[in-house]
Amino acid sequence: MGAPSPTPLRSKKARAPGIPIIDLSLERSKLCELIMKACEEYGFFQVENHGISKEVISRVEIEGQNFFSKSALEKQRAGPPSPFGYGCKNIGSNGDKGELEYILLEANSHSICERSKSLSIDPQNFSCVVNDYIQEVRDLACEILDITAEGLRIQDKSIFSKLVLDTKNDSCFRINHYPSVNADSVDQNCNPKTRIGFGEHSDPQIITILRSNDVGGLQILSRDGLWLPIPPSSDKFCIFVGDAFQALTNGRFVSVRHRVLANSEKPRTSIMYFAAPSLNACISPIPQVVSFEEPSLYRPFTWGEYKSAVYSLRLADHRLDLFRNKDIM
Repeated sequence: MGAPSPTPLRSKKARAPGIPIIDLSLERSKLCELIMKACEEYGFFQVENHGISKEVISRVEIEGQNFFSKSALEKQRAGPPSPFGYGCKNIGSNGDKGELEYILLEANSHSICERSKSLSIDPQNFSCVVNDYIQEVRDLACEILDITAEGLRIQDKSIFSKLVLDTKNDSCFRINHYPSVNADSVDQNCNPKTRIGFGEHSDPQIITILRSNDVGGLQILSRDGLWLPIPPSSDKFCIFVGDAFQALTNGRFVSVRHRVLANSEKPRTSIMYFAAPSLNACISPIPQVVSFEEPSLYRPFTWGEYKSAVYSLRLADHRLDLFRNKDIM
């Protein structure tokens, strides 16, 4: 996975005007129009009135806080990540690092039940809390995927969501904790304004649902090369188009590159659900987005093949380029 990219010189002046914030209670046709536009132009948007209860959110936040407040020795008993479990600073196995610690879990109840034994003094409660949260955000992901299918004028509105609902889906759940920055912990050779919490990357899955606390740091990369800061909001969810979705839509939707800066005086916590298909699911542009004028940009590949490529590369690498049709470059 990849070395953090240097900050473009112009990023200091970058702002986030027009970053879409979409009200999910809007009338369906308007909602569809806004989500399509956001997926095509940014590969990112925020949603409000999402219907996920504050209680479900609060309970999973508390479980995260309880774990990350443990001693280093206690937390290490839940690691090292392989790739699932507890990790600290190391991101993947190819040399990428960040100023964070995290829990990464498979998003299925059996795996969560097993992992919870090393994560909590009350494994049963931890499992219930995390599974309840995953169910809610999975429903949100599927709702958004069905709306995009509608926007692409696909008769089978579940063409994308059924990949995520497959009983063998490879979705995962992650909690990132970025400790607050203080004078004692900062590398004196590092510019505190560009201290990398999690380096530049795109998400390989279909779609990501992220929620964070009220601490900033998340930035997305615009098409003109500017890093746009995303204002923190604990009552909204961030939606990211992933690599697999870009391939499925033949590049019509953009897999957004993003990063997190760890320059806050307060700790940042983010909770993510990465919606992925099963390992043997075929990823290729759907027929409705391919034509003589717009031929298929990507050769067919399985999610398992793509996942293997992801784990073999650096965080910032453009992994999807490996699967482009060589006749169309």
